[in-house]
Amino acid sequence: MDTPSTRPRIVISYCTQCQWLLRAAWMAQELLSTFSTDLGEVALQPGTGGIFQITCNGDLIWDRKRDGGFPDAKTLKQRLRDRLDPGRSLGHIDGHSAERS
Repeated sequence: MDTPSTRPRIVISYCTQCQWLLRAAWMAQELLSTFSTDLGEVALQPGTGGIFQITCNGDLIWDRKRDGGFPDAKTLKQRLRDRLDPGRSLGHIDGHSAERS
């Protein structure tokens, strides 16, 4: 049986000195909206020193310093999807160009 404790735990570590709480909370909301019950938990972890990291079960998905800034929602969702369920479609996020008539 799949329980919250067996599903992935996402941690978003953010710098309180830089006031990145709203950015971290928005990214948590984006992940929860897209992956909903596929996730066991999304935690916000305050820190200092310019930290902005996102981990999945302890594995680093995004690091502001390593990856050169903040992820956009599309990139973050794709990285998490590729880790959790590579065959899953994210719909329009997966790069279908917008065609206007």
